Amino acid sequence: MPETVDPKYLDKRTAERYLREGLLDEKAYERYLKTLPDLGQKADVVETSMAEAERETEKPAEGGQG
Repeated sequence: MPETVDPKYLDKRTAERYLREGLLDEKAYERYLKTLPDLGQKADVVETSMAEAERETEKPAEGGQG
């Protein structure tokens, strides 16, 4: 593993791990994050449904009827 890591190649999870391991300079990472544009206005709303969870809620309660 390299001694230093370029922040632009990291996602949030790997950045956190590299920060903990001392492979990424925290100040350099913060400076990099400040250079990123705010793209919130370009985001799309996505609705999702968890099919397995829906099936679980549709099942009758076990042992409830005598």
